[in-house]
Amino acid sequence: MKHTPFTDKHISLGAKMAEFAGFNMPISYSGINDEHQTVRKNVGVFDVSHMGEFILKGPQALELIQRITSNDAAKLSKGKAQYSCLPNDNGGIVDDLLVYCVEENEVYMLVVNAGNIDKDWNWITMHNTNNVEMHNISAKTALLAVQGPSATKVIQSLTDMDILNLKYYTFVKGTFAGVKNVLISATGYTGAGGVEIYFEDNDKDAHIIWDAIFNAGAEYGIKPIGLGARDTLRLEMGFCLYGNDIDDTTSPIEAGLGWITKFTKAFTSRSIFEEQKNNGCSQKLVGFEMIDKGIARHDYEITDATGNVIGKVTSGTQSPSLSKAIGMGYVATNHSNLGNEIYISVRSNKLKAKLVKIPFE
Repeated sequence: MKHTPFTDKHISLGAKMAEFAGFNMPISYSGINDEHQTVRKNVGVFDVSHMGEFILKGPQALELIQRITSNDAAKLSKGKAQYSCLPNDNGGIVDDLLVYCVEENEVYMLVVNAGNIDKDWNWITMHNTNNVEMHNISAKTALLAVQGPSATKVIQSLTDMDILNLKYYTFVKGTFAGVKNVLISATGYTGAGGVEIYFEDNDKDAHIIWDAIFNAGAEYGIKPIGLGARDTLRLEMGFCLYGNDIDDTTSPIEAGLGWITKFTKAFTSRSIFEEQKNNGCSQKLVGFEMIDKGIARHDYEITDATGNVIGKVTSGTQSPSLSKAIGMGYVATNHSNLGNEIYISVRSNKLKAKLVKIPFE
């Protein structure tokens, strides 16, 4: 398994470790519920150094990004980022990603999912017909996500950059905890506020930054957080997880991601998505909460009252914040109205649930 610069830290802190996307990653420390509430109420730190980062440079960089992503990157100015996806040729999704504009029309950073680094690199390379300069800096880049209502206060104490007023989906670069060339962005995957901190993957800087954050956050009850709580936090917000809620067979229109699918430009699978937007999809990603006791898991069948299979579960959990079981899944569009009752096949049982709006509340 691959390691991040913080793997030894996680082990020394007693984290429950497991393989994730080829990396030895912390799943939990004090327990998923405790870590989840720490992020919702105070501040927690996620090691997400396993994520992938690509740099695209040159006068044709934007043109390449426009052809391969669904969102409109031409709207980005220096210091701004956007959520987008890489459509495949068949109306599915190669990956979802973040696009950072480092220098307008010249330098961009793409942040991709850890399990898709090679897949995405090969896909983009295949479409790089104008010799855009590309650098895969994934192995050289460390990333910590500091999330929660107290996150920006903790981070502001360690830098002269204006973090307290950093708007959503913008970023700054500068010196942080005495380390130069650090990028701090207000993106995040928890819905609890906070920042993500990118810096060079070397042991010296990594440990300086880790220790500085935890020292500054001590008065706020800061804790390290594992991937287990990351999943429950993102699910409460209805954020998609690649490989569960979106993949090579699902479209952004089906997944409720029409807002990152802009038809003001030419891009891969545009005609398929436009057809779906204009004429509707056969299936739709929905949120549900359980009425009967039980937890829906990935790939469980969804049926109607008469037992007809109408879809499948993509994500499900017991929500620590809401104290109820929630989930997402694809159902046939004619069964997708809010309030509709559905049934989840859990072993030999059919458990009742109802469709609700997301984010869950």
